[in-house]
Amino acid sequence: MQWILRITEAFEQNRFRLYKQTAMPLNNNGKQTKYEELLLRMIDSNSALIMPMAFIPAAERYGVMPSIDRWIIRKAFSWLIAGPIKKDEPYVLAINLSGQSLCDDYFLDFIIEQLAVSQINPRQICFEITETAAIVNWGRALRFISTLKDMGCSFALDDFGSGMSSFAYLKSLPVDFIKIDGSFVKDMVNDQVDFTMVELINRLGHLMNIKTIAESVEDQAVLEKITQLGVDYAQGHSVHIPELLELNVPEIR
Repeated sequence: MQWILRITEAFEQNRFRLYKQTAMPLNNNGKQTKYEELLLRMIDSNSALIMPMAFIPAAERYGVMPSIDRWIIRKAFSWLIAGPIKKDEPYVLAINLSGQSLCDDYFLDFIIEQLAVSQINPRQICFEITETAAIVNWGRALRFISTLKDMGCSFALDDFGSGMSSFAYLKSLPVDFIKIDGSFVKDMVNDQVDFTMVELINRLGHLMNIKTIAESVEDQAVLEKITQLGVDYAQGHSVHIPELLELNVPEIR
């Protein structure tokens, strides 16, 4: 309850910040789409930067995440309108969505409206959802994904492998990217089981024509391993440290 008061206050006082982190393409053919993920941070009353895992569980518990997701989408679309990315550039901006937003009957309509008002290129938008959210809200998630994919948006399944039931569902989920869970990636050099899991998920993704992204790539040894396996993208602090997204642009309504 203390956290939700802090979140509400931060929201009212405009103390949320967006950062972006690049996922580096690992093949050398020069044709890979540039992939950047938006990351949410909060500034507390003492100007300290608060990481999402400290406040998002409380925001989800008290039903605040759909409002936060709406704020992120408005800011992201406004940035794309005024930002350095050309409308026809092979570029993807990834936006995380909570399971609560997938369950919100009005959220899909909100995104459709924002796409229409902003006139941005939908192909430059990728929505990241966790496999847990997709499976728990299966029917809604399938409708949500199918509708926005028909409009040109892409989808990434985040933290893939953390819930093994996802393998049974993957064939029915029309996603474009699989993000291999960082718990397997970060120690794959020293742990044969983790290495095999990364290899398996990568092969499965490619069999289904899905691009793969390795999360939590924090050192050169891991980067070399996933490159050898043919993973499509690497994401982590050894590749790119998140940078503040400049948001001094008019917000679309």
